[in-house]
Amino acid sequence: MIHSYRHRFGLAAGDPQYADLQRRLAELPPITVPTITLDGDADGVTPATDGSASAPKFTGRRSHRVIPRAGHNLPQEEPEAFAGAVMELIEG
Repeated sequence: MIHSYRHRFGLAAGDPQYADLQRRLAELPPITVPTITLDGDADGVTPATDGSASAPKFTGRRSHRVIPRAGHNLPQEEPEAFAGAVMELIEG
């Protein structure tokens, strides 16, 4: 697990057996459907951001929100905020 996080943050090389899979995943097409991205401001794994790093992956309407008191498992920790974002997308 520790190596997984080191790799995710660019601090360690990945396992060579997954290099082709990693390359193919990086080539996935952009997400074109309306999207709301969420960060928890109490995430001890990945600090909350303004969403700009992932923005190029989305070409449809997109907004980003930082949810107070939410950690790494946002749907479980702040279910109302998560469900509200889902409902907002459903209602258009």
